[in-house]
This record gives sequence, C-alpha cells and structure tokens, in this order.
Amino acid sequence: MPERAQVVDWASDFDHLHPRWADDPYSIWRGLRDTCPVAHTNRFAGVYFPLRYEDIRAVAYDTKHFSSRRVVIREGRPDSVLPPITSDPPLHRDHRKILLPSFTPEAVAALEPRTRSICSDTLHRLSGRTECDIAVDYAQEIPTRVIAFMLGLPEQQGDTFRRWIHEITLGFADPEIGRRVGSEMNAFFAEHVANRRDTPRADMVGQLIETRLNGQPLSDEHILGTLRLLLVAGINTTWSMIGASLWHLAIHEDDRERLVAEPQLIPTAIEEFLRAYSPAVVGRVIDKETAIGGCPVKAGEMVMLAYGAADRDPAVFADPDQVIIDRAENRHAAFGLGIHRCIGANLARMEIRVAIEEWLRTFPDFTLTPGAVVKWSPGSVRGPLQIPVTMRL
Repeated sequence: MPERAQVVDWASDFDHLHPRWADDPYSIWRGLRDTCPVAHTNRFAGVYFPLRYEDIRAVAYDTKHFSSRRVVIREGRPDSVLPPITSDPPLHRDHRKILLPSFTPEAVAALEPRTRSICSDTLHRLSGRTECDIAVDYAQEIPTRVIAFMLGLPEQQGDTFRRWIHEITLGFADPEIGRRVGSEMNAFFAEHVANRRDTPRADMVGQLIETRLNGQPLSDEHILGTLRLLLVAGINTTWSMIGASLWHLAIHEDDRERLVAEPQLIPTAIEEFLRAYSPAVVGRVIDKETAIGGCPVKAGEMVMLAYGAADRDPAVFADPDQVIIDRAENRHAAFGLGIHRCIGANLARMEIRVAIEEWLRTFPDFTLTPGAVVKWSPGSVRGPLQIPVTMRL
C-alpha cells in the first residue's frame, strides 16, 4: 500500500488506511471517544466517524438521511453495484430476499460437514510441522474454499481469490488497482454465468440466473455485483475473525487451556472474539443534512461505521477492552446493525466455530513464535495477515 500522509490529529484528520490504525485502532478510539465522539476528516472527500454505540446504531437504522449506495470509504469514491449491500429501500428488501434461503440455519448446517472436511484437510497438510503461519496456512484456507463450494466455483482457484482480496485492500488507497481487480472479477464471473446458462447447475450462480424480480430476470450487473460481494464478503471478514481468534488464543494461554478443557464454551468465546475484534468498517453517504450525536453533518460527505468502535463502548459493555470468553451478556454489533445486518452471520459463526474446534483438537498447545511479527490489514476489514505460531506436539 502506498505510504500514507502523517496523521496530525485523529479527531480532525483520521485515516483508517494508516498503518497505525491497522496496528492498534483501539487506543485511537479510546482517545477519541471521550474528547471527540464524532471525529471528522477531509480525506476521502470528507468523512465523519462516530464512536459511540448509540450514534453508530442511529446511523445504521436511518435510511432516510444515510444511503448505502456507496459502502467503501476509499480514494476515488467509485460507486459499485453490489446488491443487496449497496441497495436502499424499497429495493433492498427484495434484493436481500433473493439470498436469504442460502443462509438460513438449516442451509448452513448442511454445509458444516464440508467445512469440517476442509479444516481437517488443511490441518493434515500441517501434520508433523512445529511452526506455521496460522493466518496464511489455516485461517485463509477455510472460508475461501467454503464460499467457492457454495457458489459452485473451483476450490483450486483459492489462490486467485486470495490475491483479489489482498489487492482490493491495496485498492482502497490506489483506485487503479481497485478498477483492475473489479474488471478481473467481472470477467471471471461473466464466464461462469455464461457457462451456467449453457449448462444449468444447482449452485448459487445458477440460482441467481433463475431468479425473477417482479417477473423479470436479474440484470447481468446485478448478478455480477452480487457474486463479487458474496466472494469478497464471504471470505475476508470470516478469515479475519478466524485469524484474530486464534491469535488471541496464541497469546492467552489461560483462555486457550480453558477452551481445550471446556470445548462447550467455544460458541460463547466466539461471541466475545467477535465483539473484541469486530473487523468490519462500512460507509454511508449523507443524503440530507442532519446530526449525529448532536454533531451537524453535511450532505454529500460520508459516515464511517466502525462496528468495532461500537463494540468497545464502555457505556454498553463492562470492561470493553478486556476479552472475557465467558461474557454472559454480549449484544455486539460485529455483524452490523439495521437493515444491512450481515446476511452471512450464521455461516460465519459456523465456520469460525468449526475452525477453532478442529485446530484445538489437533494443536491444543500453540503460542506466538518468539520474535514473530503479526501484520494486520487496514481499511474496510481489519484482520491479521500474518501470524507465525509454534505448535508443541
């Protein structure tokens, strides 16, 4: 990623693409929450950043003043059609309904055996090793192959999918990279759509082709945009959460040992990992002048909703910067709030749970490798890109 200009004041010049933000956004948020609960930057043509849970929630539910037609805060601000995440009411409801059957609890449960098989296969390739990069060698493998399986895409093209996601991160700061990757993805999916039209198959690509909206087939723009969304959103946030969860267990021996001894606690621990390490940042376009938490905001600029900031608000969560794996009450916002709450929440929870269960069953004793450098991605999804660990066999 190109070198970012120095941030002089996070309250008036914040930059979510800055390396310091990627390394440790939490200290930045703590410093702002009490002194400037709605920050602003002139970067990206003007963006507001609310830090309190109540303000983030209010924006997420207010579709009158805030539009989702542009959800990525990046240089250049191109509009991308990615239904349903970029759809506003009244179209949003119909666009979302198209995908709901594929993400019900029943549909996700049917995917669990395949997910467990992918985890086992990946772990088998690590058999006999005492060191690995748990992000690259494990966390990134699982959702890449699961979403490919769901979409009916070749799982062996996982390296291509990974490259696209890494380059999309670079594209936040370099619009040319973003345009190139978008063109590559469109060409890739257009080929698969054409193939399904010639030879129909019962996968999600085929389902989108067969879908009718008000009696009419979906446009190619709609189909390709939805497929791009499913591939990227279905991989990036989930591998980030698998990686962040395992990173936490690598550096917290007590939590790791407890989950090994009490595997029934894993689902509760996952909810806490989701709260503490919420990866997603989304944008909203301000369509009408209004106020956020008493702060006037201008039409035409954007609002950045960092759900991780909401999830560390001390007004809502006791000891918000402490990871408490048996936290009883945990109404976190990791999957978003409002009408755009993540449609894949059931799938993500299942993948994270199975990934942690299978890893701890195979490698119950592992730690961060001494001297290891952990790298985190900036931008719309913050997750670990590199986690060198040592496994004790």
